[in-house]
Amino acid sequence: MIKFKSIALIPAAGMGKRMGASINKQYLQLSGVPIVARTISVFEQSPLIDSIYLVIPVEEIPYCREHIVEACGFRKVVAIVPGGKERQNSVMNGLRAMQDVVSDSDIILIHDGVRPLITELVLQQSIASAKLYDGVLVAVPVKDTIKTVRDGVVIDTPCRELLWQAQTPQAFRFGKIFSAHVSAETTGFIGTDDASLVERIGGKVHVIRGEYQNIKITTPEDLTLAESFIAAAQREG
Repeated sequence: MIKFKSIALIPAAGMGKRMGASINKQYLQLSGVPIVARTISVFEQSPLIDSIYLVIPVEEIPYCREHIVEACGFRKVVAIVPGGKERQNSVMNGLRAMQDVVSDSDIILIHDGVRPLITELVLQQSIASAKLYDGVLVAVPVKDTIKTVRDGVVIDTPCRELLWQAQTPQAFRFGKIFSAHVSAETTGFIGTDDASLVERIGGKVHVIRGEYQNIKITTPEDLTLAESFIAAAQREG
C-alpha cells in the first residue's frame, strides 16, 4: 500500500486592512489565542498531518517564530517561508520550499491562516478525496440569491442551486498543484484560488461539502461570529 505524506501549507501573509486593527489580523486574539495559532493547532493535533509550512510576511517571521511557533510548542512546523506580493505568490513560495522533500504523489492541503475553525472531519475527507481526484475543494452551498452586477445594475441572476461558496483547505497531489502554479506563473495568470489554477490546466476538481462555521476572519464581524462558534462548542463540549 502506497504511503502518502500529507503536508499543510498555511499562507498567512495578508495585511488584513479590512479588520482595521493595529496588527495583522492573524495575530489578533480569538478567545484568548492568536487566530493563526488556533489554525495551526488543528493541523498540529491531527494524526493525518505529517508537517506544516507557514507562509508569513518576511518582516514578521522572527515574531511568528517566537510568539506563535515556539510559544505554542508546535513541532510539526518545519519551515516559515517568506510571503509574496499576492496570495498566489505566497503559495508558490511555500511549494518551492518543500519541493525537494516531497514526492509528486504527496498530498498538499492549502489552508487560509485565518480560518481557525476547520475540523478534523474535513481534513480527513479532503485527504481521502485528494487521493482520487486532481484536486479537492471544500465548499458550502450558498444560502442567498446571488446577483451579477455591472455599474450598479443587475445583469444576471445565476441559478442558486449551482452556486457553492469556496472554502479551504484545498487539497492536491504535489505534482499537480506545482505544475498548475508553474503554468500560471509562466503566463502571468492570477487565479482567485488554487483550485482555479488546476481547473485552468484541465484538472477536475472534486467538491466536498464543508461547514458553515469554517469562516475566514476578515472583518470585526467575523471575529465576533467566530467567538460565538467557539463559545457554543465549549457549552456543548
